[in-house]
Amino acid sequence: MKSKSFALRCMKLYRFLGENKEFVIAKQLLRSGTSIGANIREALEGASKADFGYKMNIALKETSESGYWLEILHEYGILDEKQFSSIYEDCEELYKMLTSIVKTTFEADK
Repeated sequence: MKSKSFALRCMKLYRFLGENKEFVIAKQLLRSGTSIGANIREALEGASKADFGYKMNIALKETSESGYWLEILHEYGILDEKQFSSIYEDCEELYKMLTSIVKTTFEADK
């Protein structure tokens, strides 16, 4: 599952950043990056289509937030281009997938 793989990468990055005294941003990324998969899992167990869409939308927002924290880490110089590009590409892929799911879910209601 792409979201679980991304969560594990965020956890490894959290450990790396913690060693470099970037604790606050690392914790924000850890929280948002690991909640994506949890919200997807909850969505798959949703009681209704509305519940499914709501949880997938939360996962989408958490993905966007994760991308933001990664951009900050990169632009501040904590992550070099190679480190940033690799994990950011995973984040963008998740974002595109979740955007498609959310759009399809809510367009079906129209």
